[in-house]
Amino acid sequence: MPSLNSVLETVLYVDDLDRADGFYRGTLGLTCIHSDFRMRAYDVGGRGVLLLFPRGGSLQPIETPGGTIPPHDGQGPAHVAFAIDADALADWERQLGAASVDIEGRTRWPRGGASLYFRDPDGHLLELATPGLWKGY
Repeated sequence: MPSLNSVLETVLYVDDLDRADGFYRGTLGLTCIHSDFRMRAYDVGGRGVLLLFPRGGSLQPIETPGGTIPPHDGQGPAHVAFAIDADALADWERQLGAASVDIEGRTRWPRGGASLYFRDPDGHLLELATPGLWKGY
């Protein structure tokens, strides 16, 4: 069987692209690598891409010069975990506090990792996780 190398894109559906953009750029410091009327794309550490689409805005196929993108959408709060260095955890906690983002949970994992949980403006549960969360991470 051919192998999968990694998860390249993660998608969240949001109610307001500009509001979400302010959070992901301003609070989390992500760099926007593409922006148009239907989506935003952010580089995540050079290892993946976070895509934001307006909720309900991708229910029709999109024709591009290279082919068709099938419809997609999602409802309700989703979950995304971002990998961080272990020594950055306290800095992230301060950053989130300075941005008035409430920490909803903290977890210490049996393998030695730690996680912080908080929400974006659309209610998606975001996690910052240090190495030691999973086997291989």
